[in-house]
Amino acid sequence: MPTFLIASLGCSKNTVDADSMAQLLRQADYHPTDDPATADVVIVNTCGFIAAAREESLEVLRDFAAQKRPGQFLIAAGCLTQRYGEEVAREVPGVDAILGTRRWMDIVDVVRRLRATPHPQPLYHLPEAPTVGRDERGALRVSRQGGSAYLKIADGCRRKCAFCAIPLIKGTLVSRPREAVLNEARALQEAGVQEIILIAQDTTDYGHDRGERDGLASLLEDMVQVAPEVPWIRVMYAFPGYVTDRLIEVMATRGQIVPYLDMPLQHAHPATLRRMQRPANMDWVHRTLEKVRQAMPEVALRTTFIVGYPGETEEEFQALLDFVEEIRFDRVGAFQFSFERGTPSEPLGDPVPAEVKEDRWERLMALQQGISLERNQQFVGRVMDVLIEGYDAEAGLAIGRTYRDAPEIDGLVLVEGRPEVGQMARVRITGAMPYDLTGVLV
Repeated sequence: MPTFLIASLGCSKNTVDADSMAQLLRQADYHPTDDPATADVVIVNTCGFIAAAREESLEVLRDFAAQKRPGQFLIAAGCLTQRYGEEVAREVPGVDAILGTRRWMDIVDVVRRLRATPHPQPLYHLPEAPTVGRDERGALRVSRQGGSAYLKIADGCRRKCAFCAIPLIKGTLVSRPREAVLNEARALQEAGVQEIILIAQDTTDYGHDRGERDGLASLLEDMVQVAPEVPWIRVMYAFPGYVTDRLIEVMATRGQIVPYLDMPLQHAHPATLRRMQRPANMDWVHRTLEKVRQAMPEVALRTTFIVGYPGETEEEFQALLDFVEEIRFDRVGAFQFSFERGTPSEPLGDPVPAEVKEDRWERLMALQQGISLERNQQFVGRVMDVLIEGYDAEAGLAIGRTYRDAPEIDGLVLVEGRPEVGQMARVRITGAMPYDLTGVLV
């Protein structure tokens, strides 16, 4: 039986694509392996979002190419190849095929073509038209990670954020059929999943391409009906301006939907936001966050910011610090601006010096660290549900998350005792750190 290995880089959306490709390969009688030396087909599902991600993807491809044995095929797939396919083939000799992210579902066809006919030059498979939700070949668009599972509800993005290359990579928004999404939620419930995490480039835009209004809120209402036994349903990547009153009401009144709002704001100064081609109405942001906290007093608020965007003055950056100090988010991610050619921000260049970007990033994260610690300390002494994800035998501690923490990007709970991995446990919180909590089993 032929074997395959998939290395997936980047975000959870990429992980779903990789797992979907793996499903299709298994259905075609390919067997997964973790050993690159024995794999007949090695697939690197690349990330191409920013320069650092591109370099990592190329480095991983070079490593696999250097180990490549006769008769083995190396396929570069994903975001980097969709936009820079010819550069990937030029910079990594030994790549046999280039598969774009918009046609991940053709992976079996590409492998069969490679095995059927010699290809002295890389085989390119980069159709432009995205067919998300319309030609998925029966693959579930999910990625299970222990007791949690990511469920992709849409792909692509119709936004025109000046710094972002995603529309160039993924194309415009295409929502997946509602029934397909709900069927996958049912399947995850039957598999015993404890948390479903809805992901897309912009979850709040779900259904817009079909003329739906408040499509995400409606989808959530349906999901709690079809998967009532899943304790947690989490929503990621909400776009400012599209967190509607109805969405807030649905999140607040359906107990399965965790009170967690991830709304990447990118900045807080209107002038910076206008240069970013992002929503710049900060009055709306304040009013909406107030509504969210009134409807869900226990809500965990997460956002993401970019520092060092072209033209960012010290005054604009100080406005960002003042905003963070005022709102007191539970979680903040921050990135230094990465110049991306071909994006609307290209004419602005990259004028902010690297040392200024680094200094601003450090100042922002130092401020947020103190706020995160303060927020965490409020939970000491409380008993909370914790989804257990692993056990460190050497330390004698279980590792899990509360509803306040999305996997991989937020904090953890270190639990004394040995609860069952993949299940919920009742934990009394005994200590707080800037990002993590400690606790004991109740």
